[in-house]
Amino acid sequence: MCILFIAVDMHPQWPLIVCANRDEFHHRATDPAHFWQTVANSSLPQSQSILAGKDLQAGGTWLGVNQQGHFAGLTNIRNQQADGLRSRGELVVNTLDLRQDVSLDWLRQHSANYSPFNLVYQQQQQLYCFNSVTAENTPLTKGFHAVSNGAIDDVWPKMAKGLQALEQHLLAEKQPNIEQMLAFMRDESQAEDSSLPSTGIEIEWERLLSSIFIRHPEYGTRSTSVVMRDKNGNIDFYEVRYDGKARNLGQQHFVITP
Repeated sequence: MCILFIAVDMHPQWPLIVCANRDEFHHRATDPAHFWQTVANSSLPQSQSILAGKDLQAGGTWLGVNQQGHFAGLTNIRNQQADGLRSRGELVVNTLDLRQDVSLDWLRQHSANYSPFNLVYQQQQQLYCFNSVTAENTPLTKGFHAVSNGAIDDVWPKMAKGLQALEQHLLAEKQPNIEQMLAFMRDESQAEDSSLPSTGIEIEWERLLSSIFIRHPEYGTRSTSVVMRDKNGNIDFYEVRYDGKARNLGQQHFVITP
């Protein structure tokens, strides 16, 4: 997952709205979003159902919700640290499995086992973003937030553009319009070179990755998710999937009533 735009307590009916794009290699096998059981271990004999896409290579996910309406999402952090031994996708699965003890202390203790990441997760009724490079745990307070491949709320061009689009949409519409939100998540406009972040990759890739929606035959935006939680805790979950030519492979909608 490469970018999330999050509105916290900015709509009277929908206190949480998340618009997210997952960017990945197109050859990496993936299941669309569906309800599936987390893997039980010897001390946790019963599994728990979550709603998420599934990475068939490593078994984890990049974004999902559980039956209690808790949200979790993940982005990678671009830097020169060595890759970790474990798949970051299991962090989202373990966070959504409420029987697991994925606390702040646990994250700080075990984050070195994973390649650098941002993890948006819920504790009690509060959302946080944990940065594995700095070990900072930032509460997502009322307002608009963007999480991409650096620190939360960095001012990268695509982060600023997506936040502005989400804010303007919620100010203009009495009810969030799914199609309009999906549309601004398909923005392919790239930043000027002078505005690009410096994350240690070649300039051609820095340009390509500077758009909200990434179109490339090998690596690009595989799916867009919109997750909304209403004031009663009900979840609306939308997912659209794309191929290497940015063609729509299908759209689906799920509802969870805790």
